[in-house]
Amino acid sequence: MDSKYLTIYNEITSKIENGKFEPNTKLSSENEMMQEYDVSRDTIRKALNLLEQNGYIQKIKGKGSFVLDINKFDFPVSGLTSFKELSEKIGKKSNTVLQELELIEPDKFLMEQLNVSQDDNVWKVIRVREIGNNKIILDKDFFNQKFVPLLNKEICEDSIYEYLENTLGLNISFAKKEITVQKATEEDKRYLDMEHYDMIVVVKNYIYLDDTNLFQYTESRHRPDKFRFVDFARRK
Repeated sequence: MDSKYLTIYNEITSKIENGKFEPNTKLSSENEMMQEYDVSRDTIRKALNLLEQNGYIQKIKGKGSFVLDINKFDFPVSGLTSFKELSEKIGKKSNTVLQELELIEPDKFLMEQLNVSQDDNVWKVIRVREIGNNKIILDKDFFNQKFVPLLNKEICEDSIYEYLENTLGLNISFAKKEITVQKATEEDKRYLDMEHYDMIVVVKNYIYLDDTNLFQYTESRHRPDKFRFVDFARRK
């Protein structure tokens, strides 16, 4: 027979999966749940810990337990997928909002990331990505102007990759990726619907053409509850 904490766990997961508890709903307090289920605090905490471990809730010290959105979007780790291609695959309403577009002189950091000199110019493109009316991705793209001579608002709000491949005829070949979890910045909080999250998943991309020229550096900053980073691996 299931332990009491497993019975509570199963009841709450069922309510989350069936939509009775919507994402961001605050669960009852430990004291309220103790009375509702007529169990000890230890039993309630075991159930809550299991819910958190399995990705159903987020416990926030001093605030309580909040339901997570269990319907995450799959984001491929391998391969190069544009946001437009990703949103078409997901099949949900999406939108891109251009926040910044300017041609800049690279600072020391960008010179190192893009392997350019101070004499080179770099396109800086800051875009907010919305899926289902939630602002959940902040894309910070930097393009070497040597390979991308022109960008405008229309291109940036549609698909830069379509423009690069179909209009400029660039052959985008491969990328080196780095994924980290970082503390959300004030910029993240300003542009994204962070809600109660204070961490962000950062995917850095160094993107190369088929002639091995590095032409783009990107920081793609994702709200942590909305994405599941997936890959396929085969043991050789």
